[in-house]
Order: sequence, then C-alpha cells, then structure tokens
Amino acid sequence: MNANLTEIKQKIYDQYSYDFSNYKEEEESKEYDACTFILNHKIVISRTAKITPKKIGQFVTFWKRNLAGVTLPFCTKDNFDYYVVNTRKDNKLGQFVFPKSVLVAKGIITTENKEGKRGFRVYPSWDIPNNKQAQRTQKWQLDFFYALNDPNTQEKVKKLYR
Repeated sequence: MNANLTEIKQKIYDQYSYDFSNYKEEEESKEYDACTFILNHKIVISRTAKITPKKIGQFVTFWKRNLAGVTLPFCTKDNFDYYVVNTRKDNKLGQFVFPKSVLVAKGIITTENKEGKRGFRVYPSWDIPNNKQAQRTQKWQLDFFYALNDPNTQEKVKKLYR
C-alpha cells in the first residue's frame, strides 16, 4: 500500500474503527497509486493526485481500459460508491471523498447523455487557485475534502463516508 493511503488508513480508518478490506492494487494508473478497497461495505476507487509544475492544484487520472485497450472515463454502470483522491504537499495530507452521484452531477462520470473525463484537477484547502474556474472548482470540491491536521476531521470524515 502506498505511503499516503497507509497514513490515512492508520490515522483515519483504523482510528475510527472503519472496516477496511479487499485492498487491491491496480496495474493501470500505477503512477497514481491506483487501487480499490472496501470501506464499511462501500466500494472505493483510490488514486493519489500529482503536483504539476506549471499549474496550481493537483492532477489525477480517472479512467479504465475497454477490451480493445482504449482508455475510457468511468461510467454510471461501473460498480463503485466513492472515488477518493489522496493529496499531499510537504507535511500536509488530505483526502477528497467524492461520492459517485457528485461525479455524475459534475460531468466527470460518463452518462447516457455525456462523456465523462479521464482526468481532472483537485484543489486541496492549502492551494490558492489564481483563476475563476479553478476557484469555482475548489469551492465545490472542498465540500468533499478533509485534511488530516484539521481539528474538525473526525466530523467531516463521518459526514463524507455516511
């Protein structure tokens, strides 16, 4: 298990007695620490976002391959409940916990009417975006984010994983 998820598991999942099982690393998106697991009977897809040199925020992939080897965005029919994105910058560690329904509403997951995205940027609380679109994105994303060092982490985590 990658270092970020290991720390989150120890300090959050184990601390709050969450049932963590069926951890599996994925070959695809290995550079983003791609894995799946079950948390309190919910299926979780997990990735670690990457800091990019020229833009504020962090980039994360969110795709699968079809039988022909072509990359596709995840879709509403894929079997998962949450997509979590682990983020780290220096000594700051946090996690976005996106329910599938939110990803559908934000156009990230493919629906019958619209193709989703294969990757996107996340903006943790410690990043200060410098353009309007990034600021709007951060605003909605922070509803689904917690930082490990935040005094309200336990309540936020309980709300996100309800």
